Amino acid sequence: MADFNQILDAGDVANGLINVVVEIPEGSNHKIEWDRKLGAMKLDRVEPIIFAKPTNYGFIPQTLDEDGDELDALIITDQPLSTGIYLQARVIGVMKFVDDGEVDDKVVVVPADDRNNGNAIQTLADLPPQLIKQIEFHFNHYKDLKKAGSTQVVNWGDIEEAKAVIKESEQRWHNQ
Repeated sequence: MADFNQILDAGDVANGLINVVVEIPEGSNHKIEWDRKLGAMKLDRVEPIIFAKPTNYGFIPQTLDEDGDELDALIITDQPLSTGIYLQARVIGVMKFVDDGEVDDKVVVVPADDRNNGNAIQTLADLPPQLIKQIEFHFNHYKDLKKAGSTQVVNWGDIEEAKAVIKESEQRWHNQ
């Protein structure tokens, strides 16, 4: 497997079209993570099935969030995506998130070319309210069996706020 941080960058952030690498398929309880040092996907742990991911989960290459990992992305699709693929994605917002006291934001994206729904999802407002509730519930509770109360969805930000988070994360990557 190629090192995604060597062959991809964050993409065209200014225009909201970014590269995203899939780590965890929607519906999986396998915590698969990109190991930057080895340049490989790693099964970090198996979570209880009740905490399966409500969306595909991945990262944006050549970014670092405040927690020291690549900036996370929640990838909204109709079906699960496979671990280890990348896609060009359209930014639709950001979930502002704190994990054990550390900022760990999640950029929300959709495929840049989704002919199944005619590219109908352009902003967070286009997502079903129930999906937003499920995502919030998941991230507010997925660590409850280990350390209850250690995660919190703070709020949701629009496309411009998401782009600002990506740009800050790109700067951290280049300054490391």
